[in-house]
Amino acid sequence: MLKGKVTTKDKTPLVGVHISYAKKSTISLEDGTYEIEIPANVKVVVKFSYLGYGSVFRTFKGRKNRTINFSPSLKVQTEEMEAVTLKSFQSAQKGLVKIDAEKFKKIPGANAGIENLLMTQPGVNNSNELSTQYSVRGGNFDENLVYVNGIEVYRPFLIRSGQQEGLSFLNIDMTENINFSAGGFEAQYGDRLSSVLNIHYKKPKEENSILNASLLGASYTYENLLAKNKLSTLIGARYRNNQLLVNSKDTETNFRPVFADVQTYLSYQINPKHNIDFLGNIALNNYNFKPISRVTRFGGLIQPRELTVFYQGNEQDDFHTFFAALSYQYKPHKNTSFQITTSVYNTQEQEYYDIYGAYSIAEVDPVSGNTLYVSGVGSQLDHARNDLDVLIENIKFTAKHQINQHKLEVGIKFQKENIRDRMNEWTMVDDNGISLRNPNNGIENNQPQTPFTAPIIPFYSLKSNNNADIYRLSGYAQWNKKWFVGNHTLWHHLGIRSQFWWVKDAVQSISSKVKNTLSPRFRISLKPDWQHTDMVFRLATGFYHQPPSYKELRTPTGDLNLQVNAQEAIHFVFSNEYSFDLWKRPFKMISEVYYKQLNHANAYTLDNVRIRYDANNLTQAYAAGLDLRLSGEFVPGKESWISLGFLKTEENTNNRGYIARPTDQRFKFAMLFQDYVPSNPNFKVYLNLVVNASLPGGSPINASAQKNAMVDRYNFQTRLRPYRRADIGFSYILVDRNKQYNQGLFSHFKALDLGIELFNVFDISNTTTNTWIYDVDNQRYNSVPNTLTGRILNFKLGMEF
Repeated sequence: MLKGKVTTKDKTPLVGVHISYAKKSTISLEDGTYEIEIPANVKVVVKFSYLGYGSVFRTFKGRKNRTINFSPSLKVQTEEMEAVTLKSFQSAQKGLVKIDAEKFKKIPGANAGIENLLMTQPGVNNSNELSTQYSVRGGNFDENLVYVNGIEVYRPFLIRSGQQEGLSFLNIDMTENINFSAGGFEAQYGDRLSSVLNIHYKKPKEENSILNASLLGASYTYENLLAKNKLSTLIGARYRNNQLLVNSKDTETNFRPVFADVQTYLSYQINPKHNIDFLGNIALNNYNFKPISRVTRFGGLIQPRELTVFYQGNEQDDFHTFFAALSYQYKPHKNTSFQITTSVYNTQEQEYYDIYGAYSIAEVDPVSGNTLYVSGVGSQLDHARNDLDVLIENIKFTAKHQINQHKLEVGIKFQKENIRDRMNEWTMVDDNGISLRNPNNGIENNQPQTPFTAPIIPFYSLKSNNNADIYRLSGYAQWNKKWFVGNHTLWHHLGIRSQFWWVKDAVQSISSKVKNTLSPRFRISLKPDWQHTDMVFRLATGFYHQPPSYKELRTPTGDLNLQVNAQEAIHFVFSNEYSFDLWKRPFKMISEVYYKQLNHANAYTLDNVRIRYDANNLTQAYAAGLDLRLSGEFVPGKESWISLGFLKTEENTNNRGYIARPTDQRFKFAMLFQDYVPSNPNFKVYLNLVVNASLPGGSPINASAQKNAMVDRYNFQTRLRPYRRADIGFSYILVDRNKQYNQGLFSHFKALDLGIELFNVFDISNTTTNTWIYDVDNQRYNSVPNTLTGRILNFKLGMEF
């Protein structure tokens, strides 16, 4: 055994020194120490090399059961050489896309922020600019994990449309790094089927204030170091008003939303071994909506028609969420750490509305566009009194230890979820004065030819009162190691997750059995030592289980099915990451081929952003595709990227055959581009472009996948229009860290910029879902597309002081 410590001439430890002989090698650790096995009774020449330093060669002859100590000092190598870029392959070998949030804060979008950046990634789809929800490689919104500094965060439950959402939990002004994996992620992340978004909030280095304002809202962030630089303080407050966006839709409304939150991240360094973190958030989202009228044309060129609706009534929704997490970390040794984290999440949501709409459907002349005659007249009354109170409490313990190139990590977490849910919503529909019943009820209505004697009941109704407790005990263990095979570098990850859970239904006084999952996962990454080619290859596979949440347990009738099992996805991901120089600037091409086999799937329907599960495991599904991402400095000093995605995802319920899943978006193209005027670099331009293929158009709320259903989900396979959107932004930098003033008004600012944004540059009428109108004469549904926002002009002001 040969061991020691590698330092500079002034005894500063060197990390990453390459120590090798023959085909065996290792590197020095953070404190400069190293260990390497050498053969007994054989002379070997050991080389110590480090970029920028002269190499050291020494001959050793090992002895059995003896340790040789050798601590060389490397000298700085002073010679002229071409510029060298040091690269870290940590994100590459983990299959993560890493984004520096500070560089992309000004990218334009109706929901500017972290999710806005994700929409430009391959495999990530969202065809609704009013929503921050996203689907990844054929999954739905509930299949994505979101962490902030290692703490899992949640989203509201009752949201049914993007315009109700308000603010995302994630605050980009508080964010330092964004890490995203679209599949094949490690065992430490779970239990979801699709993706992981891991956000790191920054720790301030000095006092700073950030203020942003626009026609859509405002935000303020304060950061500082206090208590002799031991307490890092980060506080953010935001306000948002979607009125500018909603007023550009085809429905005329009185809209008075109030979306606001306050968030804080505190980190106290007691001493080098002990640290305490706190993350807290309070969000108050009040949605007041009063529709007035709507005019929508549909049917295309073959049979153009026009829907006109006049409304009475209003909607009042309140979504109040509270979140607090406390974390304590103990690091007894530089290679060992322990952490315990506890968090509490509470959301109190209400959805109250009474909206009456009188509608008419008219035939339209395809040549002149004039209305010819009215073909249908009716009305609809929608009513809801829905209340939800969710309390999630958990505690988690993790331990990490590193031995040379071995990294070991284990964790265990206990969580309790209490859900109190009262739903009471119904819809009454009449067509030409005839009260309609749900076709699935099998009630025949032959008015006016035959008298109708059946009772008057709602066309659709849902009434339930649930009080459930869900208990979860989960844990994981993983082993990561870095290998050297000759001059090639190899990483492997081997991990396993497990979760036990059970559900108690307090209303029916019953409990489910204790159920469990076992999820092994494996990834191997290779960095070949090729002289002129810089590549990393990855192969990842594993089982990913999603034990049911409350929403997945709730049936379409509002009752709980405690027999629902975990959904299962088996991931196969092969990736290549190629780094190269073009025009003497750095570029990177990432290619990923993936396949996901989905077993025991819980089928669902998607209406805008509202998901309704079948609450069973009667579906098999799959998702397969190819993702491509080219990123680099198309313009010197500014990173941009182009993304391409190809996807196909289908499901088979009750062995009836495969049909498209609600997220089956076959093609995706996205571009995020940053530029500036060469003669005046303070004038900057940002372009955010997305083109998504059409999504399935969904089905009526009363559709079913049962074989004998009158309204059969299998019969609704038409698609919406393709989603095409371009947002462009311009900003002028008055002050930044490279352009400071010593006197005058601008001397008070560290940064100051003015901006203008144009959303939906080409004023394309995109659609997100359909309104389904039942025609009693034809005994069928008419799909009327619900359009999204039009062209909008926004002004921005940003400052730091």
